[in-house]
Amino acid sequence: MKDQVILVTGASRGLGAAIARAFGEQGAAVVVNYHHSAGKAAGVAAAVEAAGGRALAVQADVRDFEQVKAMVERAEAELGPVSVVVNNALVNYSFDPVARKDAFSIPWEDYQAQIDGTLRGAFNACRAALPGMRERRYGRIINVGTNLFQNPVVAYHDYTTAKAALVGFTRNLAAEVGQFNITVNLVAGGLLEETDASAATTKEVKDIVRSITPLRRITTPADVAGAVLFFASPWARAITGQSLVVDGGLVMD
Repeated sequence: MKDQVILVTGASRGLGAAIARAFGEQGAAVVVNYHHSAGKAAGVAAAVEAAGGRALAVQADVRDFEQVKAMVERAEAELGPVSVVVNNALVNYSFDPVARKDAFSIPWEDYQAQIDGTLRGAFNACRAALPGMRERRYGRIINVGTNLFQNPVVAYHDYTTAKAALVGFTRNLAAEVGQFNITVNLVAGGLLEETDASAATTKEVKDIVRSITPLRRITTPADVAGAVLFFASPWARAITGQSLVVDGGLVMD
């Protein structure tokens, strides 16, 4: 990883921050993308550098292609060519089993908001980074999904539907860009212990997840970050179009 430049969207907190720090520990240069949390992003960038990597915190709304394009251009000017993109950004979501909207009350606008954040965000990041990857004939794209579309322990309709669409996006992209030595894979996490987004998850739901998970524990951001590192590493050079579930065995596919 040492000479690679990694763009992690939504990296100011939670899973994105854990992924950024994990790459920093491997000596990579990390672009810490954030939307609103400038202070937290600066803290993650400092942690990356303290771990031995290089870092650049950059504000960009992943739903806006021009902002994403400008972020990639700045990253390449200051750190070097972006070789790995991790599409992790999650826009305005809380895993709250009590306050969630059920199938009878959720409006289409909620679906659209998650599709824009998840699918459009990944599309914009790939659209901005892929031309350089194709020119250099090397690239790694890792999308962050969920195990909920395989096992909806709680029916988060809008979030899960958007993440399911990301699987199709991953496979189509992998089929087309593989000829340029670019791999595209997806890491599907489960409930994480603990992020800002999962802070509203009740103890009852957490206990249920633990009880039906073979490892009898809830996975952590560091667990998922390890799988992301694998897909970015030389060991995964012949793997593309795949979805790897990292949830302690709750979903076995």
